[in-house]
Amino acid sequence: MTQKTSFAYHSDYLNHDTGPGHPERPDRLRASLAALQQSSVWEQLYQIEPTPASVEQIAYAHNPAYSEHIRQHCEKEIPLTYDTTVGFESFDIALLSTGGVLRAADAVATGEVKNAFAMVRPPGHHATPGQSMGFCLFNNIAITTRYLQREHGVGKVAIVDWDVHHGNGTQDIFYEDESVFFFSIHQSPLYPGTGSSRERGSGKGRGTTLNVPMPAGSGDAEYIKVFTDVLIPALRDFAPEFLLISAGFDAHYLDPLAGTELTADGFATLTDLMLAFADETTSGRVVSALEGGYSLEGVSESVVAHVERLAKV
Repeated sequence: MTQKTSFAYHSDYLNHDTGPGHPERPDRLRASLAALQQSSVWEQLYQIEPTPASVEQIAYAHNPAYSEHIRQHCEKEIPLTYDTTVGFESFDIALLSTGGVLRAADAVATGEVKNAFAMVRPPGHHATPGQSMGFCLFNNIAITTRYLQREHGVGKVAIVDWDVHHGNGTQDIFYEDESVFFFSIHQSPLYPGTGSSRERGSGKGRGTTLNVPMPAGSGDAEYIKVFTDVLIPALRDFAPEFLLISAGFDAHYLDPLAGTELTADGFATLTDLMLAFADETTSGRVVSALEGGYSLEGVSESVVAHVERLAKV
């Protein structure tokens, strides 16, 4: 197996038009790409060309009629919710966003690379089986989880979501699923208002959901302690075969939508902790996908720190 880290990105992601003044804007990716290209890690990345996910693959995690609902809103340029605006091209770009994560997963699952980062938009972790919300159209991480299980024969998958907002959509999709471990560390109280520590899964999935709400002002030390003392022991107990990261960088201290105080170095350390765990249990197989992060400086420096650690620069 090569030690390379793959990078999935497509310039069409910039064409998802959320309208003037929207926090989830194309400049997030422009700034992050420019920072990566200026970094020492850029030449070491194995570039992946995303291809669109199919409507059938979207239905791995969403209701059968969901894709058509999204398509109609995009064609008419009707917002899906008050904060989830779309343009005419947004449906096709959302398929390409999911597809970017799927192609990253292919590269890792087949052993072509050890790990991967998919720098995609629109993001996904707030999208529930039947509802788009929080800037998210299709739940990229959830669809990728099912894709790995159905098309690559992977058994147990762990999802680590460190976006500053609770990954309510991902939680909903896997809440009763014993084959998927979902962890979310997020500021609370904050949008979308879910993610209490009492939410632990139900039925056969009882105990495979782990939420750690954090107060505003939490920073690197507090997050690292949770990862070390709470998350990693829980992951070891679950023993996943594959690790996925919902890598939102809006817990950064510069982010305008939240009040946590993480630094790029903090995200680098969280990445190190996840890679060390993955080396123990998943043969190092990690796929990370961009979620939030709305300060251009904050998201771009955090993306570079994250990718440098994935590539072990």
